[in-house]
Amino acid sequence: MTQKASHWADQTAEKIIRERGDLDIYTCASGITPSGTVHIGNFREIISVDLVVRALRDRGKNVRFIYSWDDYDVFRKVPLNMPKPEELETYLRFPITMVPDTSGRDENYARRHERDIEMILPVVGIHPEFLYQSQRYQAGLYAEGMRRALENRDKLKEILNRYRDDEHKIEGEYWPIAAFCDNCHRDTTEIESWDGEWGVTYQCSSCGHRETQDIRTARGIKLGWRVDWPMRWAYEKTLFEPAGKDHHSQGGSFDTARHVSEEIYEWPAPVTFRYDFIGTKGLPGKMSSSGGKVIGLAEVLRIYQPEVVRYLFAGTRPNTEFSISFDLDVIKIYEDYDKTERIAWGVEQVKKEELFEKERRIYELSQIGEMPERMPYQIPFRHLCNLLQTNSGDIDAVIHALGDIGADREPRFRTRCTCAWNWITECAPEDFRFALRKSGDTPVNLGAPEKTGIRKIYEQILPVMDNIDEKKLSELIYGVAEEAGLEPKALFTAVYQALIGKDQGPRLASFMKIIGRERLASILSVYAE
Repeated sequence: MTQKASHWADQTAEKIIRERGDLDIYTCASGITPSGTVHIGNFREIISVDLVVRALRDRGKNVRFIYSWDDYDVFRKVPLNMPKPEELETYLRFPITMVPDTSGRDENYARRHERDIEMILPVVGIHPEFLYQSQRYQAGLYAEGMRRALENRDKLKEILNRYRDDEHKIEGEYWPIAAFCDNCHRDTTEIESWDGEWGVTYQCSSCGHRETQDIRTARGIKLGWRVDWPMRWAYEKTLFEPAGKDHHSQGGSFDTARHVSEEIYEWPAPVTFRYDFIGTKGLPGKMSSSGGKVIGLAEVLRIYQPEVVRYLFAGTRPNTEFSISFDLDVIKIYEDYDKTERIAWGVEQVKKEELFEKERRIYELSQIGEMPERMPYQIPFRHLCNLLQTNSGDIDAVIHALGDIGADREPRFRTRCTCAWNWITECAPEDFRFALRKSGDTPVNLGAPEKTGIRKIYEQILPVMDNIDEKKLSELIYGVAEEAGLEPKALFTAVYQALIGKDQGPRLASFMKIIGRERLASILSVYAE
């Protein structure tokens, strides 16, 4: 399948092929330390790799997508949002796989955070091969890599010092490895010596334990991360891995890793790009980051359907900072996605072929799997919100009212309805929300002219509203205002008060059509007596 390079993921794929040639397999990598909740900013790296993986596969390439859990790292700090923080405090300086999951759900602290992500990534169509670094180190897979680092520790020291000023240069003896004490499990150890083969001696400053271990069988010895990262590039034959802008700063960790990879492990550093930070906008109180609450993929998927989540990233270049909105901008984001969908399906025309190609590709990469067989069902997101609120969140009632969705398009539409209802109830501003009053509710207190206006709507307009369009309905409402001696705005306010107990709401003629003649009659009948 030939793909045009109209999208940044395709351009990156072509760069990888151009620089590395035609290979049997292309390894693309991502990873993180599961030291706390994996937030939506971390997800940017995962999906950026996934998009490039898809672009490579679309070019017929065999791709290995690996995701490394750096769960052999040190537990340095207790996050604010973890249960039983006092208990966790006692495990500081342990490897995070030896820290308990104080929620009681998983076998350890690291696994809790790993599992949260592993369970939700398939929802957005991402299926990497997960690598657990604690297991790989303890299985002896990196013994050769550690030994090579020890053999080249003076060279490594020189590489790490290249970009450091005098104040931060490594002085004295440098060891590229670190050890967790076999007695107290903390990393409060100092390497004392290496025998030139496989034996490393360390002493723990916390408990005084001292021993010599064989790095081929040791369960607590690993490389420092600035050497560990490039060592694994060489071990896994990694061809592509992006990094955040903090790692990609001039003289930053990616620069040093590149030299370590090429000069010590004789593996060219992977093709890369810098991705920028992600913010959040309009968070409601319950999703606020205060108190240690972190916004992860699960929270975003409560508001955005999976395809729209992918669209947010596929439609934005990785080196562009942006915010994921939870306020009224949610409406615009859904509208933007729907426009891209219409362009991709040829329902909405664009003048330039390049724009069509770009929008079509963004849409393809936004899908969870293959393109659907026909264009998904669309109604404007704001209109959907009005339908849901009019029906008190009853999705079945909305589907029944629309009537023309079709069984093949219903699952995706239901997902969108669920997200829209979550947004309405959890995030939308108060003046956007409403609940339809019920027949038999105590009527609101209205003046005589307003009551007259509503009575005329009940008697003159409701009987004919099924046979007229919104424009004609609106004209009739204005006519009633004039007959009742009211300013149109005053009549609108009275009708909104009667229907939803607020001074304003959705565009009135459209809103009345959504509610329907029968329900309008049951609500307004008390004002016609």
